[in-house]
Amino acid sequence: MTIRFLRVITVWLLCLATIWLIEPYLSALWLSASDPRPVAPRADLGSGEQATVRLFKNASPSVVHVFARSARSTSVFSDEQESVTQSGSGIIWDLAGHVVTNNHVINGTAQIGVRLTSGEFVAARVVGAAPNYDLAVLQLERPRSALHPIAVGRSADLQVGQSTFAIGNPYGLDQTLTSGIVSALGRRLPSVTAREVKGMIQTDAPINPGNSGGPLLDSAGRLIGVNSAILSGSGASAGIGFAIPVDIVNRVAAQLIRDGHVPLPGIGIVAAKQDEATSLGIDGVIILRTLPGSPAAQAGLEGASEDGVVRDIITEANGKPIHSMEELTSVLEDEGIGKQVELTIDRAGQSRTLKLTISDISQLDQR
Repeated sequence: MTIRFLRVITVWLLCLATIWLIEPYLSALWLSASDPRPVAPRADLGSGEQATVRLFKNASPSVVHVFARSARSTSVFSDEQESVTQSGSGIIWDLAGHVVTNNHVINGTAQIGVRLTSGEFVAARVVGAAPNYDLAVLQLERPRSALHPIAVGRSADLQVGQSTFAIGNPYGLDQTLTSGIVSALGRRLPSVTAREVKGMIQTDAPINPGNSGGPLLDSAGRLIGVNSAILSGSGASAGIGFAIPVDIVNRVAAQLIRDGHVPLPGIGIVAAKQDEATSLGIDGVIILRTLPGSPAAQAGLEGASEDGVVRDIITEANGKPIHSMEELTSVLEDEGIGKQVELTIDRAGQSRTLKLTISDISQLDQR
């Protein structure tokens, strides 16, 4: 009885082992989908998905790809991609063919081209630039495709936590949509000049190189900002992006289209960097030189000597201690062109007070 039982168990084990060995082949033979599989039905898109799809369809025709080449390039439409020096995004502003983008996208270039969503390449020229706001306006040269100006919203009533959507061309990938929220408001970021752009919008919508100059939208698809910068150690999106508020963009774009420049409140000085003043143990704004014809020059303020001797240091403006050029420019902008500012100047350890009239220094030679 025991021997018979062992034989039965052995047979069963052999059968199971055989089945285990041939199972993959049987599965491949009987279970493989050798014909196209039937499509499973699905319900309608959710209301949130439908809203996002509509937003992209409505807003994306207003977003363009901006290419800027150096003076050494033969043509902005050349196929030699290695000659492209800068690339970014832009926003169709009006039916006349004006495009808003970042100044740093086109700064220092001689040839500019724009690719519309229709695929058409159009040459463009700079109408005006405002480096202090990192904004520029381009003019498309005789586009054949229909233009779709962006819907403009407001940034003054934005709230932290509301949805944001960014459309642009990160790393040259056309018409990319990302989403997030307003992470913070009222941020201050330095521009290429000594001035800061105030009121910047911080968002966690992924923004990467190539998004610069593209729109930041609210959930209604309205422009609330122009994507300008990211804070990242790697140069890629780290969830901290910044956009210039649309209220600033709306004002600056109109001024650039109308006048070609934006009035710049100032007194006409070139100042030393704050870290240079700190290294010298000086608390205030060191005047390196004054611009010819400026209020500072007319008031007799003096820059540093050729051998580096510091002469005039601005320590207060309208009674407020001044530690940096950013603080001084903030006071000047708050007062505005045509108003007076009272400056406390330190010269050779002697303090004196001067009143200067703030003027538009945008047209002064700042070289």
